[in-house]
Amino acid sequence: MIESAPGPTSHRFLSQRLRLHYVDWGNSDLEPLLMIHGGRDHCRNWDWIAHSMREKWHIIAPDLRGHGDSDWSPDGHYDMASYVYDLAQLIHQKGLAPVTILAHSLGGNIALRYAGLYPDTVKSIVAIEGLGWPPKVLAERAKKTFDERLRDWIEEKRSFAGRLPRRYQSIEEALGRMQGENKHLSPEQAYHLTVHGTVQNEDGTYSWKFDNYVRNWPAYDMPTDELQALWGKIKCPTLLVYGEESWASSPEDDGRIKFFSNAKVEGFADAGHWVHHDQLQLFLETLNKFWD
Repeated sequence: MIESAPGPTSHRFLSQRLRLHYVDWGNSDLEPLLMIHGGRDHCRNWDWIAHSMREKWHIIAPDLRGHGDSDWSPDGHYDMASYVYDLAQLIHQKGLAPVTILAHSLGGNIALRYAGLYPDTVKSIVAIEGLGWPPKVLAERAKKTFDERLRDWIEEKRSFAGRLPRRYQSIEEALGRMQGENKHLSPEQAYHLTVHGTVQNEDGTYSWKFDNYVRNWPAYDMPTDELQALWGKIKCPTLLVYGEESWASSPEDDGRIKFFSNAKVEGFADAGHWVHHDQLQLFLETLNKFWD
């Protein structure tokens, strides 16, 4: 039970005038390990792994802008460049380089870009489904012209502007939503993620902590070939993880592994997008083997 063990301490750092939150698990004399969560998630989703590894590493887990206890972007815009800048600022301000990184989904996408931009500052990286949309999805998206994609983005953003954060009458009601999102979660996991992922409103109801606008993916990003070239600049050992029940495809099967110079792929059966929750013990064994 992780709830009975001492937790981390909360801290803030500044990036683009935003006060961004991170937790520190102590042991600052050890090598730094950054754990970066995915979209609509929060830094405390790493607690099980952090508890297991806190005696070996100096673990720091940030809340991305618009997530958890970090500030929301005042204009509701969340682009990849800003996320990467935030990560670069955290590593720079706290003197973490060279750093080891464990990241999930959106966090993995951010971390892999950073590792390509600053390859000498990353010792190794584990990215759980951090390559973004599979090639098939990107191919479908590419069928739309830029003006069509931009109009879609405007309409979607407008719809989020009129959407109020959902309010749950109790933690138990929010818990039901969390359990519905991932069938593999144990009751303990689901409750922990819900408690740390919600905030109580003034009227006593509960809402998720993330900004609704983080759902609105920017209309344009780095061209695919430039992103692939950035992956090729990563020098450190890289482990690309995916769940065999996930919407994400295997980087080996879809060919994306070829853009990395020092990477291997690890698939996990009976796991979806949240491999580190769905197959926790096996994932911990894989991490230790990779880092050893």
